[in-house]
Amino acid sequence: MQEKRYWFPVRPARNGWGWGFPLVWQGWLVLLAFFVLLIGGSIVLAPHGVGGLIANGFVSGGFLLAVVFWKGEPQRMRDNSSP
Repeated sequence: MQEKRYWFPVRPARNGWGWGFPLVWQGWLVLLAFFVLLIGGSIVLAPHGVGGLIANGFVSGGFLLAVVFWKGEPQRMRDNSSP
């Protein structure tokens, strides 16, 4: 059986909780899509006021978090002594 390939690795325990930079091209594509949504949406929504910019930030961030939780390596309890 083929080993499951994660798009985003878990950060080392000494760096806190979270994920690192993408490991595969699909992860880089998701990161690029996040920045395109964030910057492009901000340019389009800027004339409509601050509320649209804030909503764009939440939607773009939610998209990125959803994909990272779905395709990233699962978080686990770690102590700070392990590398």
